[in-house]
Amino acid sequence: MKISTKGRYALRMLLDLAEHQNCGFVALKDIAKRQNISKKYLEQIIPIFNSSGILKTIRGSQGGYQLAKTPDKYTVGEILRLTEGSLAPISCAEEPTECERSGDCAMLPVWQGLYSVINEYLNGITLQDILDQHRQRYMNDYVI
Repeated sequence: MKISTKGRYALRMLLDLAEHQNCGFVALKDIAKRQNISKKYLEQIIPIFNSSGILKTIRGSQGGYQLAKTPDKYTVGEILRLTEGSLAPISCAEEPTECERSGDCAMLPVWQGLYSVINEYLNGITLQDILDQHRQRYMNDYVI
């Protein structure tokens, strides 16, 4: 499994919104500038989150985007499934009945186990967890 640029940029965009959640609605151009991501690329990602209810949007000169819920309500797994589709390492790990060999496949339990570990791990990390870990790392990084 390889996470695409779309998935990585989507996570960075949502982390930026989480970090600036107390600033009201945030303009896409500001996120693009802070994250060094093309605004046009972010414009392609936004519809995914608008249609899923992850973002609140206001149009106009004072408009922008905001997370619909607090950062602790969004998992990395949820976000990546929206942007990447399935997180299964191979298709039969998620839908074994679609494979004609699934009934006699010695590797199927391995792929299903890997898929389970991936989901468990990514579903256990929230945007808030990432922010907290990032802040903690820099709080302890000081020079005298």
